Amino acid sequence: MLKYFTLLYGLAGYIIGLFTLLYMVAWLYPWSFMPTTIDSGNSKNIYISIITDTALILLFGLQHSLMVRASFKKWIKRFFTEANVRVTYTLLSSLFLAMIIILWQPINIYIWHFQEGFGYWFFTILYFVGWIVAVVSTFLIDHFALFGLHQAYKEFRGLKEPDSHFQIKGFYQFVRHPIQAGTILGIWATPQMSLGHLLFAITFTIYILIGLYFEERDLIKEFGKEYEEYKKRVPMLIPFFV
Repeated sequence: MLKYFTLLYGLAGYIIGLFTLLYMVAWLYPWSFMPTTIDSGNSKNIYISIITDTALILLFGLQHSLMVRASFKKWIKRFFTEANVRVTYTLLSSLFLAMIIILWQPINIYIWHFQEGFGYWFFTILYFVGWIVAVVSTFLIDHFALFGLHQAYKEFRGLKEPDSHFQIKGFYQFVRHPIQAGTILGIWATPQMSLGHLLFAITFTIYILIGLYFEERDLIKEFGKEYEEYKKRVPMLIPFFV
């Protein structure tokens, strides 16, 4: 019975996590078909909006930072199996991301605002390039493992996780973290950059850079000299800039 719960839990986490991420991607761009976007509504008080929006990003960052700590993983495994830990992380991340989308306070003061012409298409193309790179890069490693579905399926089938091996393929030959590189490009590339969107882009970029610092430290512990050599050869986020 437990293995069926694990599989259903993993499937639910994957669907909810993927939907929330895709919704956020669309929410960041001024699509006319979206019920709301990052700039929907009017800011009543710019200072309250800045405080509220910054607090939402901090909560999201704290949740991510806490749940990747070894001490927290050890504690949560008292209540969940190894396979369910990643799914729980995905579900809670989706919850905090949904809070950002729902509670975000727009600040409609525009730094640039293109509705047509070169500027509009330039930022729109960059937006698509960024998110395509981010999504494709998840499949270059293990897309389903990132959400926890892979782990749930393995436990359902009674299969053991194979030993991890260091591999370099696709975009990983040009930057060490193409998922994050694509994400940063995607959140900055908009034809309508409001002060609210700028706040989101800056705070989210800072969070990503802090996260990468700790991730790289963990990767060096796991793969040792092999990753250190890779780090010397390949830039972190921007191709050709080591």
